[in-house]
Amino acid sequence: MNRSKASNAWLREHVRDSYVQRARAAGYRSRASYKLLEIDDKDHLIRAGDVVVDLGAAPGGWSQVAAERMHGKGRIVAVDLLAMEPLRGVTFVLGDFREQAVLDVLERLLGGEKPRLVLSDMSPNISGVAVRDQAQSTHLAELALDFARKWLQPDGAFLVKVFQGRGFPDFLLEMRKTFQMVCSRKPGASRDRSPEAYLLGRNLKA
Repeated sequence: MNRSKASNAWLREHVRDSYVQRARAAGYRSRASYKLLEIDDKDHLIRAGDVVVDLGAAPGGWSQVAAERMHGKGRIVAVDLLAMEPLRGVTFVLGDFREQAVLDVLERLLGGEKPRLVLSDMSPNISGVAVRDQAQSTHLAELALDFARKWLQPDGAFLVKVFQGRGFPDFLLEMRKTFQMVCSRKPGASRDRSPEAYLLGRNLKA
């Protein structure tokens, strides 16, 4: 299938997608909101009064859910290399998380205050070359994990998107070295054919 046919097929599927329709009806910015909603319903990650960091936030679906469930108490710092429309209770940093200058801005905004929840729904621009896409995805997850190791509260939680494939077992091992509890989540809003899953780490090891 050529690129135009594949793009048209994806668009048709996207328009018919029940989660896309639900997101539009509910006023959520993306279908990804339902991934976090489902995980949070199960794991109770978002708490009013906490500091939350959202990596790879645009268009803002996860930050929107977090802000909604925090009821205006606490604060959220979101980062993405794509622009994001403002959200009440969310401070947005425009830039590439892989760059030290952007990380420095994020850390200045935290002002030494450690988040209790770090979210990462970061994904590379999918090229269609499986080995390349997998490597880039794993690299983003590793950067997010490094940030969580440094900044997360000892009793905090880290939720990160991963793609199952080459590099996944090693990343899972690093998660288990870092957190006392690690589990996998595959919410209903994740398409069945997608290799994406979410790893949840809780309580940093000493």
